[in-house]
Amino acid sequence: MLYQNSENSNVCVGIIGGGIGGATIALRLSELGVNVVLLEKETSLINGPPMCHLHAGGNLYREISDQQCIELLKQSISTARLYRDAIDYRPTIVAVPLQDNGQPSDVIKRLKVLQQEYAKLIAFDPQNQVLGPASQYFTLYERQDIEKLAQLATPKNPKTSDEWMISFAQNADLNQLKFPLILVQEFGISVFRLAAIASLTLEKSDSCRLLTSSYVTSVIQDKTSKKWVVEAKCSEKNETFEVDYLINACGFQTGTIDNMIGLLPKRMVEFKAAYVSYWPSEQNNWPEIIFYGERGTKNGMTQLTPYPNGYFQIHAMTPEVTLFEDGLVSSELESAQPQLDKKYLAKVNNQWDPQVVKTRTAKAIDKVTGFIPSFGNATLGGPPMFGAQQIPGADATLRVANVSFEYDNYARCEIVKASSALPAANTIINNLVEHGMLFNNSTSDSNPSDDNTSDTHTSQTRVSITYSLTELEISQRAEQLALERNFPKDLAGRTNPNFI
Repeated sequence: MLYQNSENSNVCVGIIGGGIGGATIALRLSELGVNVVLLEKETSLINGPPMCHLHAGGNLYREISDQQCIELLKQSISTARLYRDAIDYRPTIVAVPLQDNGQPSDVIKRLKVLQQEYAKLIAFDPQNQVLGPASQYFTLYERQDIEKLAQLATPKNPKTSDEWMISFAQNADLNQLKFPLILVQEFGISVFRLAAIASLTLEKSDSCRLLTSSYVTSVIQDKTSKKWVVEAKCSEKNETFEVDYLINACGFQTGTIDNMIGLLPKRMVEFKAAYVSYWPSEQNNWPEIIFYGERGTKNGMTQLTPYPNGYFQIHAMTPEVTLFEDGLVSSELESAQPQLDKKYLAKVNNQWDPQVVKTRTAKAIDKVTGFIPSFGNATLGGPPMFGAQQIPGADATLRVANVSFEYDNYARCEIVKASSALPAANTIINNLVEHGMLFNNSTSDSNPSDDNTSDTHTSQTRVSITYSLTELEISQRAEQLALERNFPKDLAGRTNPNFI
C-alpha cells in the first residue's frame, strides 16, 4: 500500500480528461502528495455516458465471461469504499421475460460463483463487506412468494430483501416473467454525487491544480528529458504545462491525444442515451429492475432506475430507445479516434431535437409499461442522460477497465464502467512506482487472489480523503451540478442513503 511521501511532490503528472477515470486518478495521486494538473474541457468534472448502477457482479450482462463479472465485483467494492457517499444502497431485481430465450438458472449459476468470491474478499478484509453479508448477496423468489408479498402493506423505507420486493410484487405483470426472480445486491450510483465528491476533494487539495473549460491543443514529448509539454486553451487563455508523466483519460475522445503522439490502437465508441421519466404516485421504495432481453432487438434489455420523489431513469437496449443506428463506430487505420456521425456529436453537445426526446422517452416508458402496466402513467421527467462510451480494442462486449502503456511516461486509461476507475488508477500508480517516479513506504498486504489491479482487497488502514466531506457539502454541490446540466435536482439524491 502506498502512503504519502515528501519525495512524491517532486513529480508532476498531467491528466487530460476529468471524467470518472481522470478524476479518480487525480484523487489517488493527490492523496499521495503528487503534483497533479487535471485538464477538463467541460465546465465541471464527470460528464459523459449515463451511469446509474454499481456493477457489483455484472449481472446486467449475460454475454460477458465469469471472469469479467468477478472483476466487476472487485472493482465495485473498491468504488463503493472510495465513493461511499455516492452510492444508493438499494438492490436490483433481475427478471427473465417469457419471450426471452434465457433461463433464470443461467444467472443463478453465476451468482453462486460471485457469492463465493464476495465471501473470500470479506474474509480477507471485513471492510470489503459493502454489499451486505455474503449470505444475502442474492435472494430467489418463486411466483407464490411474490404473490404473498403483494398482499403486504407497502413499506415507506424498505430494509429487508422482502420489503424491497413489495412495490414490484404489487405492480408487475407476473404473467410476463419466468421464475424464480432474483434480487441481487447491485446498488445505484449517482453521477452528480460522484462529480460533487471528486470536485470538492480536488478543490481542497494542495497537490492538484484543477482546470476546467480547458481544451488541449498540442502534446509533445521532449526526446532528451522525456518530459511532456502540453499546450491548452484554458478559459480562452493559452497555457503551457510541462509534466513528468502524462495520462490520457479523455473518454470517447482518447484517440485525439493518441493521434497527437502518433499511436494508433484499435478502439470503438458507442453513442447511447437513457431517458428521465416522472411517475409521481410512487414513494422512494423501488429497487432497480432489469428485464433481460437480446440487445439490439425490439425485445432488448429494459432497465428501470429509481431516483427520489418519483423520478425514474430508463435504459432499453433497443434501436428505438437507448441504441442508435450507426451509433457504434470503430477507429480506422489512419486514426486512433473513431468518428461518430455529426448528428451524434451534436447530441453530445446538447443539441437534441425536442421531438426526438419526447418520442424516445415515450417509447422507453412503453417498454417498462409492458412489464409494469401502471407505469403507463409516467411522463417526460427531464432531458436525456447521454454520452459516447469508449470501448478499447475490438470486443464490443468488454465491460472492464483497460490501462495501457505504449510510450515512455505515458498511460492511456479507458474506462468502460465507472466501477473500473479506482483499479485503473492503482494500475497507473504501480507503473509510476516501477519507474521510480513514486515511492512506496510500506510493504503491500496483497490478497493472494488479487490480480494487482486494485489495492481494495488489501487491508486498508488509511482513511479515504473523500470521507472528510460533509453530507451537506456533497448534496448541495450535487444539486447545483444537476441544475447546471438542466436536470431535476432530485436526480442528485438517493432513494436509500443508509450505509449498510
